[in-house]
Order: sequence, then structure tokens, then C-alpha cells
Amino acid sequence: MTTSALTDLLLGLVLIAYISSRQLRWRPVDPARIFKLPLILSVVGVVLMAKQATTIHTADIVILGVSAALAATSGLLMGGITRFRPSPTVPGAVESRSGWLGVAIWFGLIAVRIGLDVAGHRMGSTLATSTGTILVIVGLNRLISALVVSARQPRRSFAMAGR
Repeated sequence: MTTSALTDLLLGLVLIAYISSRQLRWRPVDPARIFKLPLILSVVGVVLMAKQATTIHTADIVILGVSAALAATSGLLMGGITRFRPSPTVPGAVESRSGWLGVAIWFGLIAVRIGLDVAGHRMGSTLATSTGTILVIVGLNRLISALVVSARQPRRSFAMAGR
């Protein structure tokens, strides 16, 4: 295993652990913060994809399309199952989490994505199996989830009613 591949693997494991832990913890629903991670992941992913000078094959397009559809669907599901509560520490604030079901959906996306990477390598895909593409797919998943959570979040009256 090359140093680059090992670094990618370690970064991937850290990202998986970080997002999984966020699914399990109650955290404030803050529109200023909820979109930061998805945007950072997507921008870094696009930059990495742009640096990779490669020919785009049909397999790349198919894998990218399937991955994007799965990322969007899982993001919709994760945002849809998210639960809300009034913050116990900040008056008027709302907290959210998707819990173990959110983690299960997240691991499902990862499992399917690994399967697509294996299939992509066998079909000669290079762009769709790159680290940049994976970051864009994770960013898309988190962005869709954040949009759904943002749209579903109870307004301040909910937070105040819980007091």
C-alpha cells in the first residue's frame, strides 16, 4: 500500500468516525454551521477531481450518477429521520440528532460506495473512484441532509414550549 493510499484510508476512517459520532450526539441546529462541513468537503473534492487529469469514461459517468443518486437519497432519509428537542442549556435553541438509524443509513451509503469503487476499478474507471469524487459524494449527502434538517427544524416557539 502506498503512502498516499494509506493517508486516504486514514482520512476516510476519521471522516466516517466523525460523521457517525455527530449522528449520535444532540447538537445545536445552527444554520450558520450546519452547511460548513458539506461545503468544505464538496469544494475540496471538486479541487481534487480537477487536479486529476484523466479521460472520462462511460463507467465514470454511470458510477458518478448512481453515487450521486444514493448520496441524495440517503441524505433525504437522514434528514427525514432526524429528531429535534429544545436545548437543555441554551434557552430558545433547538438540538437535533438522527441516532443509530442515521448511522445505519450512513454505513449503508459507505458500503454501496465501496462496492461501486470495486466495480469501477474493474471497469477501468479512474475519476469516479478517486478521493475527490468520494468527498463530493459525502459532501452531497451531508448537504441534502442539512437542507432537510434546516427545513424541518422547529421554530423558536417549539423550543420555548419545551421549557
